[in-house]
Amino acid sequence: MIFVNSFLFCGFVCLIGQMILDNTKLTPGHVTTIFVVVGAFLDTFSIYDKIILWAGGGALVPITSFGHLLSHGAMDMAMDQGIMGLVMGMFNLTASGITSAIVFSFFLSLIFKPKD
Repeated sequence: MIFVNSFLFCGFVCLIGQMILDNTKLTPGHVTTIFVVVGAFLDTFSIYDKIILWAGGGALVPITSFGHLLSHGAMDMAMDQGIMGLVMGMFNLTASGITSAIVFSFFLSLIFKPKD
């Protein structure tokens, strides 16, 4: 059943994103930013943790999870270390994803040539 829930959640996120792109003049960058902010907002009220329990890995795949991880790490570190923990904690949970994206994009830019 968790597979069905994962599929439904990811499909719902894609549906909302496609509806925004089709019916507004927002760019994909705007939609991505909206989803990150929504994920952070849902984590503020511990709603995203309940979505993760319901949808499993399907809730950790979409871009909303990035906002969840940013705010979740910041709040956890702020409890321990105060205001400096708030700044450092934002990148605590997301550091591996950000680092791998930078490294992979660097090596792929060396292999492939852009088209004019």
